[in-house]
Amino acid sequence: MVDLIVNFDTLHQLYRAYMPFIHPAGLFVTTTESHFLGQEMRIGYRLPGSTGINEFLGVVVWINPLGASGGRPAGVGVKIMSEAQEHKQRIENLLSRELASGDLTCTM
Repeated sequence: MVDLIVNFDTLHQLYRAYMPFIHPAGLFVTTTESHFLGQEMRIGYRLPGSTGINEFLGVVVWINPLGASGGRPAGVGVKIMSEAQEHKQRIENLLSRELASGDLTCTM
């Protein structure tokens, strides 16, 4: 059972949610539901241009509360635990040109 599902309609949305500073990788998921650090979650996500949903088991490592500074959205950063290298490669292949961007993300 998936706890949260996120659809990335554009590469910019995916860029803002990707957390490359989490080893091996992480994704930020916008939500107003309460979560806690260390909480295990199953996340489903759909990449831009894809019809399939990718799933992973992860752990909450970041929390943006409602009213977070910098206008960042409420939600959680989830460290990818299952098949992490596959998810990381899939995401980074799509974001190859975006990763050097200085644009703000949902977390930093």
